[in-house]
Amino acid sequence: MKFDGQYLLLEAALPHANTEYIGVLLLEAASDRLHGRFRRDFEDLTGDDADWFNALPDHILQTANELGARKCVEWLESTLSNALRISDRQWVVIEDNANTTLAKLYAKYIRPKVLPFRTHLPQYSLDAAAGKFGKQTDGEPEGWVEVRTDIPLTNDMFVVHVEGHSMEPQIPHASLCVFQSKTDDSWDGKIMLLEEYDESGGHRYTLRLCHVSNSDDPNRAGDEEWLHPRLTLNSNNPGYGSWDIPSDRRVTALGEFLFVV
Repeated sequence: MKFDGQYLLLEAALPHANTEYIGVLLLEAASDRLHGRFRRDFEDLTGDDADWFNALPDHILQTANELGARKCVEWLESTLSNALRISDRQWVVIEDNANTTLAKLYAKYIRPKVLPFRTHLPQYSLDAAAGKFGKQTDGEPEGWVEVRTDIPLTNDMFVVHVEGHSMEPQIPHASLCVFQSKTDDSWDGKIMLLEEYDESGGHRYTLRLCHVSNSDDPNRAGDEEWLHPRLTLNSNNPGYGSWDIPSDRRVTALGEFLFVV
């Protein structure tokens, strides 16, 4: 087994609080680069010291850029103690890329407080999402997923585990994806998570790029059977075809795709 890097855990030992891990550092051996991922609940965890802890990640990574990653880690090892501590180095295989490995290490060791719609979004199964955002029930989420994005989180966002290859490479198979349930009436040009109903009353879920179809539509707005514009559902993966949804076929939009977690 080839080891490509080393990781270290940062730990805060605060008065009147349990000692907790607050972040992970990953040192790439070949490139001498340092990567870090830290908690974002310092206001709740550290109280009056929150500003200092919030500035810590940038300070460490800036120091690594100035000194080099190895020298930065050596500096941390020689100076941190008492309230802020650093673990011994552990070798790790860097899979795919450093960010992927760092995310796995963070998920394994760090347990931040869930701050709903501030740092975390609710995760639903497709059936539960259909119920909640179809306004049939106020079902509880399966859990909360920490989400890092420059987009402000809102209470109409949710996370779903998406299976399938039709939207690759933009949406890889088995991805956790963020959706927004409040959308305008137009789905044209958007990747939508749709619930389709068949004649027997069953349903299936589809994630596709939607376009208003250019095909002739026997129904028009105002007709009794007209429910929506005729839609063409496209795939990103050329191995999967497209198809039309007639304007009289019942479909419900559960949400608009925003990004992969």
